[in-house]
Amino acid sequence: MNEKTATASLSSDATEVRAQKLKLLREQIGDVYPAHFHRTMTNAELAAKYESLEPDTETQDVVTVAGRVFSSRNSGMFMDIHDASGKIQIFSHKDTTPEEARALLPMIDIGDIIGVTGIVRRTKRGELTINAKTITMLTKSLLPMPEKWHGLSDIELRYRKRHLDIMTNEESKLRFQQRSRIVSGIRRFMENDGFMEVETPMLHSVYGGATAEPFKTHHNTLKLDMFLRIAPELYLKRTLVSGLTDKVFEINRNFRNEGVSTRHNPEFTMMECYWAYADYEDVMDLVERLFAELALLVHGKTEFTYGDKEISFKGPFRRVAMPDAVKEATGIDFLAMKTDEEARAATRAAGFEVEKDWTWGECLAFVFEEKVEQTLIQPAHVTHFPKDISPFAKEVPGEPRLVERFETYCNTWELGNAFSELNDPEEQRARMVEQLEQAHARGEKAKQLDDEFLDAIDQGMPPAGGLGIGVDRLIMLLTDAPSIRDVILFPARRHKAD
Repeated sequence: MNEKTATASLSSDATEVRAQKLKLLREQIGDVYPAHFHRTMTNAELAAKYESLEPDTETQDVVTVAGRVFSSRNSGMFMDIHDASGKIQIFSHKDTTPEEARALLPMIDIGDIIGVTGIVRRTKRGELTINAKTITMLTKSLLPMPEKWHGLSDIELRYRKRHLDIMTNEESKLRFQQRSRIVSGIRRFMENDGFMEVETPMLHSVYGGATAEPFKTHHNTLKLDMFLRIAPELYLKRTLVSGLTDKVFEINRNFRNEGVSTRHNPEFTMMECYWAYADYEDVMDLVERLFAELALLVHGKTEFTYGDKEISFKGPFRRVAMPDAVKEATGIDFLAMKTDEEARAATRAAGFEVEKDWTWGECLAFVFEEKVEQTLIQPAHVTHFPKDISPFAKEVPGEPRLVERFETYCNTWELGNAFSELNDPEEQRARMVEQLEQAHARGEKAKQLDDEFLDAIDQGMPPAGGLGIGVDRLIMLLTDAPSIRDVILFPARRHKAD
């Protein structure tokens, strides 16, 4: 093969051209997808090593690099190849590059992956460059890449073809690199704080730990209908009962067969933990320390921008009881009301439609969601939730209608949910039975009582603080992502035919 004859009779169709080139390459060089190729350094390592190399200077150092071709100029004389760490310029000229290597240039397309061995130099314009001595075809790409400078403009196509999105969009690539760092940062923080990481089942014979519609599957060998995990709570509490550790956590995938929005995805990541001999105030402190550390990890400071908002993760966060927040926003004093009827009347008077069977706590929570959530821009812990909507938290001393629960909000979003966990086995059973009856009334006939969990609680669970953090939403905030699908590598989506 030589430069003049390599592409003499190729089609004009871009995809067909690549297929024809592949055929020619197979005929003339054999293996176009070799299993073995060893580079001596990444592009970033190369840039760091030769950072001080002066312009118009050539070394005698021979290096081997590899990457995807992103640009080609002057018939391949100049090429930029990218690996995961960055790019490097490749120079192939008759004065420096053997004819055998130059003969491959017409067969190389944008998107191909090649390996290059050569001499390191810096051009007069300051571009770190490798004078190619050998060029190896490592992967022939059979499809054209999206236009380099704009990537994929169709948002749905970006989610469907995430590999192309990351390949051509530096913002997406950086965001997923940051996601990896954030998840690692959460794990490192929890371990440094004395928590033990465990893994609990993703297939449950009885679903629980949250109020959500599950995904259903079937275990052929056991001949048993099962459910994908909606929450790891009940297994993590059983771990606490066991005495394996006083501080347990899991970074877990959960599945809820519910709606999709910019903040909801059926498959999502949570960090859930339980801390024996701690309460919800201890957990508030933990959340503030964790959030501050993650902001420092990503931004180098506790302040950052989300959209047009300046956010600060510097603690302490504002702490406000839900009844107080509602009274401040609306003037409605729910604590002064004694009955469900009074609460419903006050909610109607504020201009809201009310279901006839709503309780005092449901009215309070509804007004909070409608009037207060939208005001919570800076991080805040909203405490003292109604017992009506918090069946697994301990009561606030002196106020049995409220429980020791908080949710952490920022940018109007709920990021975390925590309790002083209920560990009275008789009360736990009564609340779970009541919750089961409500689920059956809603038509959730598959919902069952988790007798194994209740048996474990009968054995005795120490007092504990529990926490669940929505990792995807937290990553959205820290990486300025407009949608949860921008931080999930391969988000759920409709079938292409739809």
